[in-house]
Amino acid sequence: MDKDIKLRVKNISKSFPGVKALDNVSFAVKRGTVHAICGENGAGKSTLMKIINGIYKQDSGDILIDEKVVQINNPIQARSLGISMIFQELNYIPELTIEESLFVGNWPKGKYGNIDWKMIRKKTLELLEKEGLDYLPTIKLKDLSISDIQMLEILKAISYNSDVIIMDEPTSAITQKEVEVLFNKINGLKERGVSIIYISHKMDEIFRIADEITVFRDGIVVDSRNKDDYDMETVIAQMVGRKLDNSYPKENVEIGDKILEVNNLTSTGQFEDINFYLKEGEIVGFAGLMGSGRSEVMRALFGLDPYESGEIIINKKKTIIENTQDSIKNGMVMLSEDRRRFGIIPVRTVKENVSLSNLKRFIYGGRLHKDEEIQTVTEYCNKMNVKTPDIETIVEVLSGGNQQKVILAKWMVTNPDILILDEPTRGIDVGAKYEIYKLMVELAKEKKGLIMISSELPELIGMCDRIYVMAKGRIAGELDRENFSQKNIMLYATASSNEKEVEV
Repeated sequence: MDKDIKLRVKNISKSFPGVKALDNVSFAVKRGTVHAICGENGAGKSTLMKIINGIYKQDSGDILIDEKVVQINNPIQARSLGISMIFQELNYIPELTIEESLFVGNWPKGKYGNIDWKMIRKKTLELLEKEGLDYLPTIKLKDLSISDIQMLEILKAISYNSDVIIMDEPTSAITQKEVEVLFNKINGLKERGVSIIYISHKMDEIFRIADEITVFRDGIVVDSRNKDDYDMETVIAQMVGRKLDNSYPKENVEIGDKILEVNNLTSTGQFEDINFYLKEGEIVGFAGLMGSGRSEVMRALFGLDPYESGEIIINKKKTIIENTQDSIKNGMVMLSEDRRRFGIIPVRTVKENVSLSNLKRFIYGGRLHKDEEIQTVTEYCNKMNVKTPDIETIVEVLSGGNQQKVILAKWMVTNPDILILDEPTRGIDVGAKYEIYKLMVELAKEKKGLIMISSELPELIGMCDRIYVMAKGRIAGELDRENFSQKNIMLYATASSNEKEVEV
């Protein structure tokens, strides 16, 4: 019996219809350490964490806490054993308030068994103040940004005073400042003897905070070592089973005519006087700090949010966009940063998700033409390289990268001219990122125009032909490839609203 081991998984296996998710997986997590789990999407990482948290039940194998075998049948039981989890996919209820979301399923009760709302308010305010989060307890989650919601999920997991905290991609949707807050919190938790299981695709984060690293590939443990015995290239090679020679497969594509022009687009309080253009075959990036207005501009362009004034010209024709149907009809589609809320219907099949965008293509003459639907969906899933047992698979069981490719396949069924990609590689591994980048290049070769919003400056620099940088709701500057650098982008991104130009 090893007293240093807090949690051990032993010979865990799990299968879903058509998929062997985990195959005889074993590793151990020491007390007061950060144990990083690396692997491509679909490698089995999140499946194992859901087994530890009681969401899934393993087919075989054991979970041991303090070297004693335990049975975990649900998350409440996991919490009673000192285990809490921050999920990669934000599973929140938009209509709940902050205080309701923090205590849902764990309501403090008064002496007559009623929910003690005064206690909930008091504890919520204490938690928010302790973590330095300036939110009103009564704000609904739907009115918060993805970054805000992620920080609240982190707060909720930490508030349970657990001995083991599973963090599945906790920094995928938060700012660098918030990352530093989280890392300071992790160091404090380690000092208290709390064990952290940390899943991330960001190698720099892993090598900064991990004590040990375990690498998964195709449902098995490839290797498990002390962090100091690893280097970044070895981890990536073990994850993908090969060496990636070039992270960004950008190619020179012939640039055509202007396909989109935006003039003086304004939405008071969100963005103002937005002017930019996009050409055929071009990949144009949008950079900026969190809250700069990048996503808000694109949501208005796609018809998700209203805009007050401005002009949108698609294929040299002035276009009025009042809703998403107007945008799709004019050949412009959008992949949202929150794929679970706006991109997929989790409980529906791959086929249903893909065909949803253009049902009139398959339903005519008073009936659904199933063979045509199956043929079309299969064709586009193959083109987007969606890895799925078959198109009847429920989409929520796919990895994040494959869900992203399902959304791309869905939009390609509409044969768009313009694709807006908001954080297209958020929360997916290096191998899946590479495939998304290749798909972007192939779409550009087909003379489609692509707009890429990203918080990761290296991928904007690696994949784009031009980059617009936003600051405080305005376009602060434009860069061509000759002037691409993280320094130049940040000069614009941190410009004050009074500065019309920044020299780079």
